[in-house]
Amino acid sequence: MACGRGGATFHYYYGGNIGALPDGRKAGTPLADGCLSPMQGRDLKGPTAVISSASKISHTQGVVTDGLFNMKFSRGLMQSRDNLQKLVALIKTYNQRGGFHVQFNIQGAETLREAQKHPDEYRDLVVRIAGYSAYFVELVPEVQNEIIARTEHAL
Repeated sequence: MACGRGGATFHYYYGGNIGALPDGRKAGTPLADGCLSPMQGRDLKGPTAVISSASKISHTQGVVTDGLFNMKFSRGLMQSRDNLQKLVALIKTYNQRGGFHVQFNIQGAETLREAQKHPDEYRDLVVRIAGYSAYFVELVPEVQNEIIARTEHAL
């Protein structure tokens, strides 16, 4: 299947039927969410490296048709003007390099784990999946765990 030619949750369902991969992904676990997102936990060189890789994919030659690209940041990102300016600069850099779409989850893994333990206290917690948003506590535990496993970046 070509990049971007599947549904927004295919990474989860296809991953359940695919064997282990050389990058360390275990058999039966989700694939990378979205078409352009790095594999969960593999994007270790920071957000600038992630956008550098994602922007190398051609969006104009039919290689990518929907190009889902998810990034995760902690809530602390929203607590200072300096961090917000860094986020704006990151998005502008991505666009200047040819990227055209990025989605963000601004929730820390700790908050998501607490929501798993105490779902009644987090009924309004919305997360970005891959192409759509959903209430975190309404997702099946396997999808919740996949979202928690995504690398949380700092700026």
